[in-house]
Amino acid sequence: MTTFLDNVLNGLALGSVYALVALGFVIIFKASGVINFAHGSLLLLGGYLTAVLHEDLGFAGALAVAVLATAAVAGLMDRFLLQVGGQDAHSAHVQTIVTIGVDIVILTDLSRRIGGDLLTLGDPWGDSVSGLGPITVADSRLAAIVVSTVVIAGVFALFRYTNWGLALRASAEDMEAAALMGVRLVRMRTLAWCLAGALAALAAVFLAAFPAPGLERTTGQIALKAFPAAILGGMASPPGALAGSLLIGLTEALVAGYQSELHVLGEGFGDVAPYAVMVLVLLVRPNGLFGAKGAARV
Repeated sequence: MTTFLDNVLNGLALGSVYALVALGFVIIFKASGVINFAHGSLLLLGGYLTAVLHEDLGFAGALAVAVLATAAVAGLMDRFLLQVGGQDAHSAHVQTIVTIGVDIVILTDLSRRIGGDLLTLGDPWGDSVSGLGPITVADSRLAAIVVSTVVIAGVFALFRYTNWGLALRASAEDMEAAALMGVRLVRMRTLAWCLAGALAALAAVFLAAFPAPGLERTTGQIALKAFPAAILGGMASPPGALAGSLLIGLTEALVAGYQSELHVLGEGFGDVAPYAVMVLVLLVRPNGLFGAKGAARV
């Protein structure tokens, strides 16, 4: 029972961090119809800036600069690389392909800078652990749950109570109608990309924190585990991204915790378990857990 509770708590911590990344995928898709394959590179950029700046600025200062810088890079990438081709459905497919090229450029440069090193981000939790009844959990995991909960609640409040959130929801329903009603699509879309970049930079802190060894050049690839979470919930559904992330996090933690019992599936099954869950769910609900069926005029 103790092992099960320990795995569940670790799964919730992982899922909460994946939710930050998955929300970025969903926000960008709702705003522009683009699947941002450069999201992992933005996450790595935020972590790298925190790692190299924390000795001079302290952890809080370095994280603030990293979040703002990553948000700015995401916004500038969208404004000056992607939006130049327009905002119709066809251009969204082209822009998705462009993000692959941007990912290669950013990842190549960051990989050259990081090399084979393991970078520490100077987070205040270190390798400390706390006991919660019969289980022991890393303080970084608890911090991930608390911080992610607060940030995600703030993002949902933006969706619900701000003009930008209303504009985002309106444009996701019908971009042309939203433009005719006075929604400034360019500004709304750029702010969405900035928010997604900021969330990715924040997620990098917890993905590189203990028990992880630190930030390495492959850390950005972890964002690919959040992609199935966004698909599971429905690419245009923020609540779906949250539910999908928790499901993926719990699946990964439970598979890793009971690896000896699941040895028949192979030692590396934990790495592919999120994708296996995605496939199984999509076989039953092709539009995702919270995705709505699209209507097409024929």
